[in-house]
Amino acid sequence: MRYTVLIMNLVLVLLLGSTAFADTVRFKRIPTQFIAALVEPGASSGTGAEKWGVWEVDPGPRGVWLKNFEELLSSGGVAPSNWNFDPSDWWLDENGLIMEQPSFPLKPGRYLVTGRRTATAILTVHPADAQGVQSWELGNRASIYDVTHLKCRSARYTSATGGSCSPSAVDQKSFPVPPGGMMPPVDGCNKQDYSVLFIIGVDWSSEKQTD
Repeated sequence: MRYTVLIMNLVLVLLLGSTAFADTVRFKRIPTQFIAALVEPGASSGTGAEKWGVWEVDPGPRGVWLKNFEELLSSGGVAPSNWNFDPSDWWLDENGLIMEQPSFPLKPGRYLVTGRRTATAILTVHPADAQGVQSWELGNRASIYDVTHLKCRSARYTSATGGSCSPSAVDQKSFPVPPGGMMPPVDGCNKQDYSVLFIIGVDWSSEKQTD
């Protein structure tokens, strides 16, 4: 473990060009977690992180295929992986899997994030202000697009009118969604597309502060 931390600190030095900063931020590698970020791809900082969620385990293998939606309903909305389907607020991935909801909000702290394409950067999420708004910024001159895993697509569907908004209305021919593509619209639903970022490390000090 000690050698892993040393290697990750060396990576930070190379990323940030600052040994002083690497001395004050100690990252611990973790099993990959997945951020659902509601943000413009070109942004490098901003507000609204209180609207971001996180899956601590990969939701894909725990998902339910659209073709098996009726079976999900017949089980009372309880998926085989023991999460509960919410008919008023549900998620899809790029392959046509109904996913469990992420946990909201993403805790304040510093995270090492990547899209496993071209960039890795430190994401800093600040505590909420008096209005409940969380600001955030990325290091390494990165934008959200740079640290988004384009092959992973996710969208949240909610009722547009208070009426029916059901996975049964999804056109299954829309899948798989190409990397970087938009998730399909669904009749009767509002849709929000989320960027997916991989968390591969957490700052020890910020982890202690949010436990």
